Amino acid sequence: MRQLGPGFILSAAIVGSGELIATTALGAKAGFVTFWVILVSCLMKVALQLEFGKNAVYSGLPTMQSLNRMPGWRLGRAHWTLWLWFSLQSLKVLQVGGIVGGVAIVLNMAVPLVPTGVWAVLSAVVTAWLIARNYYTWVERGSLLMIVLFTGLIVLSLVMLQSTQYAITGDQLGEGLRFNLPPETVGVALAAFGITGVGGDEIMYYSYWCIEKGYAAYTGPNDGTPEWADRARGWIRVMYLDAFCSMLVYTTVTAAFYLLGASLLHEQGQVPDGYAMVETLSRLFTVTLGPGAKAVFLVGAFFVLYSTLFTATASWARIFADAFGQFGWVRFQDPVARRRVIATLSWAFPILWCLLYLFLQVPVLMVLLGGIATSVLLIVVIWGALEFRYRQLPASLKPSRFYDICFWASVGSILFVGLYGVWQLL
Repeated sequence: MRQLGPGFILSAAIVGSGELIATTALGAKAGFVTFWVILVSCLMKVALQLEFGKNAVYSGLPTMQSLNRMPGWRLGRAHWTLWLWFSLQSLKVLQVGGIVGGVAIVLNMAVPLVPTGVWAVLSAVVTAWLIARNYYTWVERGSLLMIVLFTGLIVLSLVMLQSTQYAITGDQLGEGLRFNLPPETVGVALAAFGITGVGGDEIMYYSYWCIEKGYAAYTGPNDGTPEWADRARGWIRVMYLDAFCSMLVYTTVTAAFYLLGASLLHEQGQVPDGYAMVETLSRLFTVTLGPGAKAVFLVGAFFVLYSTLFTATASWARIFADAFGQFGWVRFQDPVARRRVIATLSWAFPILWCLLYLFLQVPVLMVLLGGIATSVLLIVVIWGALEFRYRQLPASLKPSRFYDICFWASVGSILFVGLYGVWQLL
């Protein structure tokens, strides 16, 4: 249990604007009928995460280096998957800029005397200062603290709701588990599927945190001996538990946000736009439960959004430094140069995100464009996972048939939901 940790960081990254905006909006628009979409989104993508984590354990290589070892078309020194990933990051930059705006909006709601722009700058500077220290333990403990806070507060909000006229019944939950998808909800459902649960970018981050936690170092280089295979299987089991625990966290919080939207907003026909969702929900909590409930919800909403900003800064600094090394732009293999590049990017990205928000001032559109990029990025993730499973995995670590069934169910669910959504729209 002491070796768990990468999943804490991943959970803090996953639970953000997708849960607060897309998930709640889906519940407000569709009611309880699409609750199953949220559960499938959270549960079915985790096998791809496991494949990336497993690859980090037995190879000792982070995501960009592992992808760059794959056969296929290359441009310069880098594989095509790296260039596709890099091209999608222009939209992802907008998404995290929208999250900076979301953090600032929630803080402004709590302390209106301070303008939103000032809160955005403060949030970016404080985050950069915290992450530039470049300590894994600091990121892990900060993520764990925020997970405990936002999970407890959002679940408390849902429990408090049960004492009002908006209480959720068993019949309503049953309606949400019938696997229906009305045509008018397809667009929002696809957006929610792409942005909730573990997304393509979080899956790619996971290997960095597994390596920094020490899973690969404890396993050691593959010398072909039975002892190495035993160590690798043992640390892979630890990684499985870590991923499972993180899945429980983000599934619980995502489901809570969906149920809040379905119960509070659907019956009234309200589907607030973007971060107006926070104001609307907090106002409804005040009306039904009193002023103290609004404070509980706002604190939970802040930690949901800020946890994504906090972990995104740490994750982006690492994956971009690795990618720049594969492109030949920096010396990533040199520990001193790597630490310097990561520290520099830890300042550069929050400042860039803040500037984008301040000049564009469209946080909702910024988040939704990032959600589209996240969905497309799953193509790279699926391609990489198939390569890791069937070409790079040592024969001594071949998984069980049950694992392969889960793996293909994960791949199939992503492809099925996308194709089904297109068919419904046509």
